[in-house]
Amino acid sequence: MHGGDLGAARSLFPNAPEPIVDLSTGVNPHPYPIVATSAEDFARLPEPAALSQVSALASDFYGAPSAENIVVAPGSQILVALMADLIPKGRAAILGPTYAEHARVVALAGHEVRTVATPAELNDAALAVVVNPNNPDGCLTPRDDLKSIAERSRAHGGLLIVDEAFMDVGPEGETLCGCVEEAPIAALRSFGKFFGLAGLRLSFAVTNRDFAARLRARLGPWPVSGPALAIGTVALQDSDWIDSTRSMLRVNAERLKSLLQGAGLTLVGMTDLFCLVTSSFAQEAFMKLGEAGIVVRRFDENQQILRFGLPGKETEWRRLNDALQALS
Repeated sequence: MHGGDLGAARSLFPNAPEPIVDLSTGVNPHPYPIVATSAEDFARLPEPAALSQVSALASDFYGAPSAENIVVAPGSQILVALMADLIPKGRAAILGPTYAEHARVVALAGHEVRTVATPAELNDAALAVVVNPNNPDGCLTPRDDLKSIAERSRAHGGLLIVDEAFMDVGPEGETLCGCVEEAPIAALRSFGKFFGLAGLRLSFAVTNRDFAARLRARLGPWPVSGPALAIGTVALQDSDWIDSTRSMLRVNAERLKSLLQGAGLTLVGMTDLFCLVTSSFAQEAFMKLGEAGIVVRRFDENQQILRFGLPGKETEWRRLNDALQALS
């Protein structure tokens, strides 16, 4: 079951108490307050000036060299698909295990895709993909290692895609957004994860100016909606909310970690938006939690791990605590 699919969760757990507590995603459960839209944002096509403004703000926020390095898109997945289509078809390598959609869309673009276990195995790929911090385990590949891989890929016209969807809560200084003119790198940033607005479908690619221009041409003049631009424009400038939210998420992630370990689950890795745990009774835990109305992410490829996103309301924390205590 994919994260965030409440319809599937209700089918699997028809007698679960409502409301369902959805911990199956890595999205901030405290979304940015939507106060920036107007009826005109919905009624008219977005103005080019609005797209330029949000590009400039994203450039500042993510540390890109300039607004010309920014590509605005309706989610990161379409960006990966477009990039894979623009790169000459060849061998693609994805550092895994990781988010499965990248391998799927790269294969659909005509590449021969393999999942590799170490960064060194990415060196000979025409297209290399790394999720950093990784989903679902939060593992971080050092910035210098990634820059070296990108430098090597230059020799054979390759590209390194680094999905930094969770870098907004990652270590400072590890992003590659500032390096995109130095080597063939495209960094992906997902507005919806940190700002808690996944349904807005707003993402950014940060890459060299020439490749950015090619991506923008593929996406066309109205890549995202007017409401998405309006909300993104306000949120990216709200430094008080950004700083306080980062602090709050850090505290809540430690609280979640403590609850999970107290229930006998072994921590594998984490970011400030999710924890990955392992247990010999993971499948039993998944079912019992679901029957209690707590939906978490399980993985067909490894049935001993579960990923828990952060609860939001205090009532959700209490329900999670009660459900975890009932496991023992």
